[in-house]
Amino acid sequence: MALTKVSKIWMNGKWVPWDDAKIHILSHVAHYASSVFEGIRCYDTKRGPAIFRLDEHMDRLMYSARIYRMELPFTRDQIRQVCLDVVAINDLKQCYLRPLVYRGYENLGVNPFGSPVEVAVAAFPWGQYLGDDALTKGVAVKISSWWRISPNTLPAMAKASANYMNSQLMKMEALVDGYDEAVALDVHGFVSEGSGQNLFAVVKGDLLTPPLHSSVLAGITRDSVMTLARELGYRVREEVMPREMLYIADEVFLAGTAVEVTPVHSVDRIAVGDGKPGKVTRAIQEAFFGLVRGQQPDRHGWLTAVPQPATASGAVARRP
Repeated sequence: MALTKVSKIWMNGKWVPWDDAKIHILSHVAHYASSVFEGIRCYDTKRGPAIFRLDEHMDRLMYSARIYRMELPFTRDQIRQVCLDVVAINDLKQCYLRPLVYRGYENLGVNPFGSPVEVAVAAFPWGQYLGDDALTKGVAVKISSWWRISPNTLPAMAKASANYMNSQLMKMEALVDGYDEAVALDVHGFVSEGSGQNLFAVVKGDLLTPPLHSSVLAGITRDSVMTLARELGYRVREEVMPREMLYIADEVFLAGTAVEVTPVHSVDRIAVGDGKPGKVTRAIQEAFFGLVRGQQPDRHGWLTAVPQPATASGAVARRP
């Protein structure tokens, strides 16, 4: 999706103009994908902009950095506050946030320890990731020829940029072959996840999703969907799924920060159910969007209001 410029991006404790948010071409991250990040949505609610599950996103960012032995120069709480500030200082109502932790310019080589760990947070307007009709009509997916990363190669539980090279191969193949999205299998040949989203299938009234050991990211929207589905009375099971399960499922949908809850109308050009979003998918969509848009009570405390006006006053000190 094309980016829409805003006024400020936060980089290493300072607010900088959008066009000045740059790094050196010899930064470690540019050569070795040495970064971890989060994708977060802020929704325009009746009470003003609110960030969805900010604390869970901050926790996962910290876990990802820990896995990659990245010692952050700012605390979790400082980065959390910046996420609130970047929305307010740019006067955004509904947007996408991208906190990024990366290894910058100092040394070059596979050994990352000599390169400084740096942090940036951006926010910008963001529409429907898979197109305007995706939420209502669904999308076409294919089973990718590319497998998801296997255990002891790259850690799937870290939201790391390196993992998304695998995702790019999946996505490009799907687009070239005339599909909207791809779903990968794990190293054992079972269903894993999409290029940047988790997957759910409805089979005989139960909601199934691949377990974490199928090389899936522990998605925050995934967890939200599982919680909401149980509240709606559906039985939710984390279960190893053969690819043909997607061909005979009553419903299939994708879940993630970018895609939110997006129905799948076909897999490998085989219609899912009657080829239209099913009642379980629609019920979960209604519960999800009702909550994030502030139309339903926030029973779980998942929404964090963005203070207005901005509390951001300038520089943020690095941790001692």
